[in-house]
Amino acid sequence: MRMDWFISIVLGIVEGITEFLPVSSTGHLTIVEKLFGLSIDSADVTAFTAIIQVGAIVAAIVYFWKDIVRLAVGWFMGLFNASRRGTDYRLGWAVIVGSIPIGIVGLALRSVIETTLRSLWVVGVALIVWSLVLWYADHHSARLAKAQRAHVRDESTLTVVDALIIGCTQCLALVPGVSRSGATISAALLRGIDRTTATRWSFFLGIPALTLSGLMQAATAYHAISTGIGWGPTAVATLISFVVAYATIAWLLRFVSSHRFTVFIVYRILAGLAVIALISFGIVQAV
Repeated sequence: MRMDWFISIVLGIVEGITEFLPVSSTGHLTIVEKLFGLSIDSADVTAFTAIIQVGAIVAAIVYFWKDIVRLAVGWFMGLFNASRRGTDYRLGWAVIVGSIPIGIVGLALRSVIETTLRSLWVVGVALIVWSLVLWYADHHSARLAKAQRAHVRDESTLTVVDALIIGCTQCLALVPGVSRSGATISAALLRGIDRTTATRWSFFLGIPALTLSGLMQAATAYHAISTGIGWGPTAVATLISFVVAYATIAWLLRFVSSHRFTVFIVYRILAGLAVIALISFGIVQAV
């Protein structure tokens, strides 16, 4: 079924806003797709959901381009010259190592992710449950910041072990409703890393994983998109997600520099309860 242009625009906006906020972009896309009457477990809709994320990821690449080049150069130079193995070399390895777990788990559980987990019951429950994790992590971070003997860590102290732990936690975001950024930010906060660094690293670890996921879907589900939703609406949604995501990134980094994650925690709980209510009253079907 060809997708209406209006629906593609709305989904592009939803993706752009929610991809990097700790509220679950996949969960929100699943909800909105279901409200529009789309079959959320069909091959073309599943591929569309993954492909339009590339727009948001490109926005992150553009926004953090200087940082990405700095880390890449530092890592590459350190490979061939031990004397150049400084902070950027270590952080370059951190990005690589932290991105591996979700790649492995995503490929291993691909069929489950695209079918069994594509249920609004999963989305609603995950939104609420991970809110509690994010609340605890945020509370833990605030407590560390206030403790006289404790020092919240910045990017210069981040290690490969930190990145591996955060990367493993990122795998939980394969469950719609958990939120990739919510998972990585929570793990980073629990490691004693400050809010801004935690948020920045949710971007850095998301870029490789989501780019590969989107490109793989574009390559393997080309026929499904061509005969189903269509590449025109898919391209429009991807472009819109890029524009909206860029603005969202800039806003989020300013916001977390002086605010805790309370607003997102409250929103997640309310959204989760709303999803469960919609299913319970028969307004939408769970699958």
